[in-house]
Parts: sequence; structure tokens; C-alpha cells
Amino acid sequence: METDGFEQLKNQIQELLQEAEQLILQIPKIQLYTAIGVVLLPIFLFLLVRLFKRSKHNTIVLTGLSGSGKTVLFYQLRDGSFHQGTVTSMEPNEGTFVLHYEMSKKGKIKPVHIVDVPGHSRLRPKLDAFLPQAAGIVFVVDALQFLPNCRAASEYLYEILTGASVVRKKIPVLILCNKVDKVTAHTKEFIRKQLEKEIDKLRTSRTALSAADIANEYSLGVPGEAFAFSQCQNRVTVTEASGLTGEISQLELFIREHVKA
Repeated sequence: METDGFEQLKNQIQELLQEAEQLILQIPKIQLYTAIGVVLLPIFLFLLVRLFKRSKHNTIVLTGLSGSGKTVLFYQLRDGSFHQGTVTSMEPNEGTFVLHYEMSKKGKIKPVHIVDVPGHSRLRPKLDAFLPQAAGIVFVVDALQFLPNCRAASEYLYEILTGASVVRKKIPVLILCNKVDKVTAHTKEFIRKQLEKEIDKLRTSRTALSAADIANEYSLGVPGEAFAFSQCQNRVTVTEASGLTGEISQLELFIREHVKA
């Protein structure tokens, strides 16, 4: 008896499927495609949103000349620790964490991927590996020893500002004048003007090179005008900080502006 009941149910299901198939065949193609589109479109949009969220960049890159204080700033952001003296790194310091000043905040806070790229000239190519994921670049300048290093800092900054990844993606750059707690430190305005002057000189000399030598570079500024950071295709701002005293509020604001909590 149970077998007979199962066979009857099976036959009924088959009949229903056949009837459904006949009904589908009777539906005009345009209506059928419209119905399928109505079902599939929300699924497609959902997957697209998920993919966009996953690909959203959350990396902040710290770079600059050796001795500018990048690694101290990295530790300040991570755990608020105060390092005395110079902290030198030969390999990138890297970590994904909630910024130290936000640890006491309630609610879910998005971690930030911070990378401290060594400033030694032989190690700078490591920067290129992190640029595709960069939401922002922090170029750290030693405000205390700025003048002896002005030319070298300008050359490195020029390379960053004319790099293909930075220009095409319009990655924002923060020039962070560090160690301003010292009495003899230069102001951010002085540093900005000197960097602009040096980059203007570099721009003039680089344009004399052959196209092959600058294939990976974009031109800076406006032809016939003195260079200014405001002319860059990406946003470039200049501000101050002191890693050794923990005054890094402008750095924290820059990070959260480009990596939303």
C-alpha cells in the first residue's frame, strides 16, 4: 500500500512538472526574459556590492627618509608606546589593528592596515608592492634636520607624486612634518615652500630626459608656472606631528578620513 501511494505521488509530481513546462513554453519570450531578469538582477547587485566592499582599500603607507620617525609613528598608532631615541627598521613594519586612540570607543570600529616602509634608498622599491592597496600615503619629514635632507626628501617625494599608481588612482598624500616639539624644528609652511621649490627644479631637469627614461612618470604642475602641491592631480596636504610626545592627531584624522571606521 505504501508503494502504491508513493507511485501516485510521483506521478502527480511528474504531471505538475509537465504542466509547468507547457505553461513556460506558452509565455512570450520577452515576458520570460523580463521575469528572469527581475529574479537575477537583485542577486547580481548583491554580489557586486559584496565585491566592492571587499576590494575597498584600507592600507595606509608610512614612508620617507631614514630617521624621519616613521617607525615611532607606527608604534604610536598601534599601541601608543613612547620610543626614546631613533628606531631604525630594515624591513617593513606591518599590521592590521584598531588605532590606539579608538580602543576606548564603543561599537564596531574598522581596523586599519598600516605599513611602515623603510626609508633607505635600496629598500624603497618595497613601496611599490603596497601601492595597489593604498588608501593614503603619509610622507614623513624630519622637521628638525630638514635642510640637510631637503634635496633627498624632494627627490623621493617627486618619485612618489609622479608614480603611475599614485596618479592614476589619485592616492591622497599627507606630508607629515615630524618632531615639531623641538624648538629648532622648521614650521610646516617653511617645509612646504622648500619642497615645492626643490620639486620645481626637479621637474625642469626631468622634462629634459628622454621619454624612455620617464615612461613610468607623469608630469607635475602647470607648464610655465612655479610648482605647488595644489597643482597635483591627487590631494596633497602638509601638517605637523610629534611621534615622541604622542601628538599625532592630524595623522589620525588623515587615516580615518580615508579609511572609514
